[in-house]
Amino acid sequence: MQSSGQRTPGLRLTATTGAEISADTTLAAVPEPAHDPRAHGFLPERPPVRTMAGTWSRLTVLAGAAVAAPDRETACDLVARAARDGVLAALRQRVSRLSPRNADAAAMRVAVTVAACGWTGIDPVAPAARRTADAAFLDLWSAIAHRVDRQEVVGLSTLALLNWAPERKPRRHLPIDQLARTEALVPVVRWSPQGQPLGRLDRLMLATTRLEAHGVWLFRLAGTLAGCDPADASTGTALRRLTRVLHALRAQLQSEAAVLRAAPAPARECAVLAALAAQGVLEPPVLQAATAVLMGARRSGDGRPRQSLRHLPARDRAWLCVMDRQCAPVRTLAHRGGPDAAAYREALETLIALRRAYTGLVCCARARTGDR
Repeated sequence: MQSSGQRTPGLRLTATTGAEISADTTLAAVPEPAHDPRAHGFLPERPPVRTMAGTWSRLTVLAGAAVAAPDRETACDLVARAARDGVLAALRQRVSRLSPRNADAAAMRVAVTVAACGWTGIDPVAPAARRTADAAFLDLWSAIAHRVDRQEVVGLSTLALLNWAPERKPRRHLPIDQLARTEALVPVVRWSPQGQPLGRLDRLMLATTRLEAHGVWLFRLAGTLAGCDPADASTGTALRRLTRVLHALRAQLQSEAAVLRAAPAPARECAVLAALAAQGVLEPPVLQAATAVLMGARRSGDGRPRQSLRHLPARDRAWLCVMDRQCAPVRTLAHRGGPDAAAYREALETLIALRRAYTGLVCCARARTGDR
């Protein structure tokens, strides 16, 4: 896995105090997290921006028109028209003025436009990209990616975790994970036509958001296991609790699958999902966190650096690197005996089953049942 920060020797995350930095590590060497993942996972701290103001409202209009287009060619023509009208150049000049929350909102709108145009596999700064995508849009895309500190903008954390809103305003303030768990959610930019039921692409994105919200305890247990001695009495307890969380997440996926199967599956949305799946950007961050703890997230099975983390913000990639390193002692239980080793193996088996369940959910979403 590629890490965006410098090495952080001596960094240890604990269950109670957050980041503890040893004397030989300077604060400058540690990526400064905007939030503690144990508070609400990789969900945004506040609900995503539903309405962008001023010139940025044109980006919302463009994204909505692109996803509503009947095919990729029409979506690309809409982007080209926005470039000719000077809209994209005007937005590019304003990127540096965006607040972090509005920068995330802009990144989501760029990401759905990219997916709608079929440019998912393009590197916006590569010279060859200009032979495929509009140059003004590529400039805006790369500027926003730099602003939000993501190696790649297009991925599930942008398309899903930044593309939802409560259907109605909650009666009281709720923590972000409770809000995403308990309230009915709707997409900010919806792939399904207005006035029609949500299709499988929208349903999958909302299901991923709810999965992240239900997985908050997993992040807290990951912090507990980071740096634990396998012989510590608390290790087995934490692993058994982690197993229960993973079981709960699998049950959540099963309930989402029933809703997904009943949703319409237009050919256009299935094609977008297939392209996203081919790029390996549909793995939920909560599963990436569990993988970092129980399997190690540095490399995939074929030995190449994991690409599915590139669309996460730098602070989240850095946190996963810390989990990977600090949970390595716990993973040595795989070669031991005793009740704690059994607890580790059960947690690992449950994670594998959960990952298979999520793969099944994506396959269900991609299964075409009709045309738009």
